[in-house]
Order: sequence, then C-alpha cells, then structure tokens
Amino acid sequence: MANVTPQSWFLAQIKPNCQNVAKRNLQRQGFNVFAPMERITRRQSDRFVGAKQLLFPGYIFVGFEKDLSPWRSINSTYGVNRLVSFRSGEPEQVPNSLITGLKSRCGDDDVIYPELDLTPGSKVRFTSGPFADFVASIETIEPDQRAWILMDMMGSTLRMTASAMQLRSA
Repeated sequence: MANVTPQSWFLAQIKPNCQNVAKRNLQRQGFNVFAPMERITRRQSDRFVGAKQLLFPGYIFVGFEKDLSPWRSINSTYGVNRLVSFRSGEPEQVPNSLITGLKSRCGDDDVIYPELDLTPGSKVRFTSGPFADFVASIETIEPDQRAWILMDMMGSTLRMTASAMQLRSA
C-alpha cells in the first residue's frame, strides 16, 4: 500500500508508552500517522527538563481510505489497542477540519505551536521553563513576539519578558 495523503483520518487508542512503537508499526503497514505533540517542562529532582508529550495522551490519528485499506489490521498492530468506534464496529472518522487545523499549527516534527492570539491584559500560562504552569497576565507585546508579563509572586508583582512560544491562554 503506497503512503499517499489520506482522504480520511481516524483515531487510534494506543497502549501506554507505546506511541513510537505504534507509529512505526502503522507506518510500516503503509498507514499515514499524525501524532501532534506539545513541549512541556517537568521538574526532575532538582532541575527542570524539557520534554515532548502527545497533545492527546493515549491517542494518535491514522489516515487511510476506509474502502480501500485493510484497516482492520490496525486493531492488531503492536502498540495499538484499537481504532475508536461508536456504532457498528466501524471506525469513526475525525473531521478533516480538525486535522487541517492541527497540522497548520505544527512544525515538521509534529510539535504544535501555541496560538499567538495574545492581547494585553489576557491571562496566560507558561508552558515551559522554570515558571511552567504559572499563570500571569500580559502587559505588552513586542513586534518580535516577546511579551512583557506581570506575575504575582510572594506578595509582589514581578515584571518579566517571555517568548510568546512559551505562553498559552489560561
């Protein structure tokens, strides 16, 4: 089966910690796979570590033509639990607009970039760095997508700068 751009996308539930195994095995069978990721910061012992995780943990998108592909083999692919289906045992198609929207926000490595829909006064959450998961408000935004942030910390307001890529609407 040739690896062509699919007309339809479906959702596959994967086994825990098997996204790379499932993706590799599905691609070997000729299926298109889209696994959008997001960058996160985790605290590991006494330091912060950058990592990537699935945007929808436990799920990846698989693209194929339902009438032309041996899609039932996906359910027995190593690393995959099953294709998501709701009625009659047939997989449910994911709206193409969802996939198109996600792909338009992803780079070549399938890492999704945050929407740069930030305005002064809006609440944002840091997605990476030592302030990961802290909530702050935007004071101003520079033309180079740097943002001046106001964050309440230990009873005082801290003014700092951050890249818009580190922020997401809270």
